[in-house]
Amino acid sequence: MYRVAIGQDSHRFTEPEECKRLILGGIYIDNCPGLKGNSDADVVLHALTNAVSGISCINILGERADKLCLEQGITDSSVYLKEALKTLENSEIVHVSISIEALKPKLSPYIKPMRENIAHLLCIDSKSVGITATTGEGLTEFGKGNGIFCTAIITVRKTQGDGSSV
Repeated sequence: MYRVAIGQDSHRFTEPEECKRLILGGIYIDNCPGLKGNSDADVVLHALTNAVSGISCINILGERADKLCLEQGITDSSVYLKEALKTLENSEIVHVSISIEALKPKLSPYIKPMRENIAHLLCIDSKSVGITATTGEGLTEFGKGNGIFCTAIITVRKTQGDGSSV
């Protein structure tokens, strides 16, 4: 049995004086302000975490992530994703599709490293991680350069306890 879920997230850019680095898909992006948020505000990993929550029906971003971030000082969004992955009992992720909307930064040089990092985090082949980027023709706040929006869709296959497909 297969299941598909969607997750999304968005954040505005920080002001230059805030000196926060931009992180997308777990990769540092140069020459661009970071995103506002208590954590590293990695919209790609947040959207992916929300998609995993859509499969397991257990929300990680919110109370669980707030506890990790605000009480324990853990701001690395890959930790939140790993928490979400723990909720995927007897399921394996077989494909991920990610769409990022932003005017800045130019994302094409970072697509391959993001794909590889996400594949590593999910324990899947990088050929099973698709990432596209668009400016959205400047029709939204993200396309106008005020932040970044991300949508992630995951496909999982239910497995039996031994890892074989159901």
